[in-house]
Amino acid sequence: MTDLLLYGHPDSGHACKVALALRLAHLPHRVETVDIWAPPETRQPAFLAANPASEVPCLMIDGVPHVQSGAILIEIAERFGVLGGGDAARMRRGLEILFWEANRIGMCVPQLLAAAKDAGDFPPDVIRWLKNRYAADCARFDLYLGQAPFLHGPEPGIGDCAVWGYTQWLDRAGLAPTGAMADWLERMRALPGMAAPEVLFPA
Repeated sequence: MTDLLLYGHPDSGHACKVALALRLAHLPHRVETVDIWAPPETRQPAFLAANPASEVPCLMIDGVPHVQSGAILIEIAERFGVLGGGDAARMRRGLEILFWEANRIGMCVPQLLAAAKDAGDFPPDVIRWLKNRYAADCARFDLYLGQAPFLHGPEPGIGDCAVWGYTQWLDRAGLAPTGAMADWLERMRALPGMAAPEVLFPA
């Protein structure tokens, strides 16, 4: 049986993506919460040894570290044949969504979340630019979703996990979803295995 250990933190949308994928795929795993707000040198020695960059998520698969949420999601899908990994068309769809999310909605929403916490660090022009990007991303999300319940079609896949990572906190960022996105968020929240970040990564 494959040994899976996930290092993460409830404030990391990237870590939440991976934790959700593991749960939706029913892959038994252990979790260790890393205090990402503490100085890196104070974090678990085993975590630092596995991941010198000291970033979450870090998924240990049989003792081998895997980093960067998108790469980890691809590894999970392909290695275990889950969340789109068992079908070439669904896997291609997942890759398309992952690369779009990383460059678009996964970039602007985390920045707007940070701005909501400390607006003094973000000039108004930057906030305006990020919100304009988010508006464009919403239109693209609606296009990708179409009439399907999930971005992968009838069932969620790694693309849905990726987009969920930060859209779960739109209200905190002062953002509103489109109608289609709001319905998708409700369907994501209703999935068996879905849990709040604090449950995914307990203190």
